[in-house]
Amino acid sequence: MSDRLPVSFTTVELATAEVDALVLGATKRDGALALLEGHGLDESTAQALSAALSTLGAEGTTDELTRLAGVDGVAAGLILVVGVGGSGPAPRTEQLKRAAGVAARSLAGRGSALFALGQQDRDQAVAVAEGAALGAYSYVEQHGAGKAGSRKDPLGSVLVRGLDGEDATTAQAEVSAVVAAVSYARDLVNTPPNLLYPETFAADVVERAQAAGVEVEVWDPEQLAAEGCGGIIGVGQGSARGPRLVTLRYTPEGATRHLALVGKGITFDSGGLCLKPGASMVTMKMDMGGAAACAAATLAIAELGLPVQVTAYLCLAENMTGDLAQRPGDVVTMRGGRTVEIINTDAEGRLVMADGLALATEQQPDAIVDVATLTGACIVALGERTIGVMGNDDELRDSIVRMGTEAGDTAWALPMPEEIRPTLDTPVADLKHTGERSAGAMVAATFLQEFVGTRGAVEGEDATQIPWAHLDIAGPAFNEKSAWGYYPKGATGAGVRSLVALARSYAG
Repeated sequence: MSDRLPVSFTTVELATAEVDALVLGATKRDGALALLEGHGLDESTAQALSAALSTLGAEGTTDELTRLAGVDGVAAGLILVVGVGGSGPAPRTEQLKRAAGVAARSLAGRGSALFALGQQDRDQAVAVAEGAALGAYSYVEQHGAGKAGSRKDPLGSVLVRGLDGEDATTAQAEVSAVVAAVSYARDLVNTPPNLLYPETFAADVVERAQAAGVEVEVWDPEQLAAEGCGGIIGVGQGSARGPRLVTLRYTPEGATRHLALVGKGITFDSGGLCLKPGASMVTMKMDMGGAAACAAATLAIAELGLPVQVTAYLCLAENMTGDLAQRPGDVVTMRGGRTVEIINTDAEGRLVMADGLALATEQQPDAIVDVATLTGACIVALGERTIGVMGNDDELRDSIVRMGTEAGDTAWALPMPEEIRPTLDTPVADLKHTGERSAGAMVAATFLQEFVGTRGAVEGEDATQIPWAHLDIAGPAFNEKSAWGYYPKGATGAGVRSLVALARSYAG
């Protein structure tokens, strides 16, 4: 799978930097094209570059790239100027991050590049480094010999101007951990489903968790049955490749708060007996993106040494059509004893997640967050680049929207209207797992909420609901279209940075 791209910070002079490429940023200002302030070039060189860009018709618009070679006063053989655009809805750090990603992707085949997009402070320097490293990502595992001969390697290393000393060291560690986590989530989602299935997914996570000093436990089908996890068992019973539940536990000394994560891990979703159309199955290897995000984020939190306890539940199953596949009309008993009538076997994700949420509740954490590629309805509501966030606690929900968006996981809050719950009633079980067709994302979240419990009562106080938030990443988890910003075609690693940001806030 993808190697970690070397990223470092420097205060080297641009004119003498011995790199293959120098990356600068530009935008329109007062109707004229200009390099972003803080670029670090001397005035005459900057003026010559601006004039050359104007001659070439550069506009400085978002994602625009202009290449210049043999520029006097600069040692680098190639200067790449990337448009950052003007003021827009994205935060300034996100604009720089995306511009760095566009530039890094275009530099495939180059050994090194120095990024000087005009970053003004530590946050902006970190954003440029993260964007460049994520933009250079490439999944290369399954390319055969014929393809490899014509394919360029990704950019070899990234230098970002603006930090030095201890500040540079800590920023480098921060960027490295986050980029490695997002890249790991991308790798998992990009892996073909004949290679990544519940058993191999679990084995890979076990290996990485042990290397990171994170405790890990795996329940196989027999253990799942013994533990009453009827949701995971029911979804997985139609596949010859049995389901798994992977539990990750990061328990640092001094932690005073506990965060539980639950990830949907459907390694391939055929729809079960309610079979999907063939065209709709092509990308269904990505249906484990929530579990990938939870695993990767937990490892990043451990690498960063954040003083917050994290327990992550990866609910892994393959939804197939074997002779034991569950049927519409079946009733299954979930972890905790509640019964659920199966209506549509292609609404399988919420079933495995329900068991995970029940298990998370048993640990009485300070908050539970689940991540899932759950509903096409969320894509209809919010498009392909925005995470839908729902939950039972407005403060937690809105904090994740804010922190996730600031981190680069654009998110938006959706309501959970009270009239949805009665649509889950059924005369044959405690509830059914689908309701009315409209408001599908909120119907799914309402079902999940049924499995989030309360904290035990203390003297003089009643039991209280455990704060819970649900991240529907169905849209942004997998990019079927052209690469953009620092997002490649294919898996994106959606949700990882939101979870790391939330853990930081809990670490105090």
